[in-house]
Amino acid sequence: MTKVKELIHFLENIAPLDLQESYDNAGLLTGSPDMQVQGVLCTLDTTPEVVQEAIDNDLNVIVSHHPIIFQGLKSLTGDNYITRSVIKAIKHDIAIYAIHTNLDKVLHNGVNQGMCQQLGLTNIRILQTQNEDPNIGMGAIGELPTELTWSHFLSKVKNDFSLETFKYTSAPEIDKIIRVAVCGGSGSFLLSDAIRAGAQAFISADFKYHQYFDAENKINILDIGHYESEKHTITLLNKLISNKFRNFAAHSTKINTNPVRFYN
Repeated sequence: MTKVKELIHFLENIAPLDLQESYDNAGLLTGSPDMQVQGVLCTLDTTPEVVQEAIDNDLNVIVSHHPIIFQGLKSLTGDNYITRSVIKAIKHDIAIYAIHTNLDKVLHNGVNQGMCQQLGLTNIRILQTQNEDPNIGMGAIGELPTELTWSHFLSKVKNDFSLETFKYTSAPEIDKIIRVAVCGGSGSFLLSDAIRAGAQAFISADFKYHQYFDAENKINILDIGHYESEKHTITLLNKLISNKFRNFAAHSTKINTNPVRFYN
């Protein structure tokens, strides 16, 4: 039988824990490293519904991109979704492991490489390198196989990310797209890097109103939504775990944890 610590060792070989941002809380959040893995549920977010899904399917490990415990908990009273999730997990002996900004910062098998692959980009590389390793850093950039018109690119993004709708800016002088920068989740801090790298489009999420002006007609911003930019991570984690371990099953959550809805 595989122990939780063996699963952790595998995941941290892909995305070392020391790569996480200082504000982050990736790692083992509930459960013991010595627990035996009966099955794994991969998810973007851990919610009470996701924990119940694990319980219902006899899966005793949840591997989540976003940490359910982000800041210190001062009480466990069940008065919010965070503590309800933690209480339910502990009560049912479910280990929760989060692999967050450390997975964002690795190129190989990372969140941003996954976004690039959804678009079919080639020559994929880190957008903002943070040390001497060119495969470690924030965001990614690559090239489309063929140049697309702006309207065709918008349609491609909508289809490739299965979007209902999304926000964007449109630079008047940029009507052809070949070089694309991406960042899963909140990536507005990388806008200047995308411009310097010569990208015609930057796909990310969580831009504030005034930040759209920072494009300065030098790049097109596509704000596709936080969940939408990272939901492929569920499948990514499932495939990585399934290809490595054969004595237990890994599953992808069937629950859409996106709290945002659109009114049409």
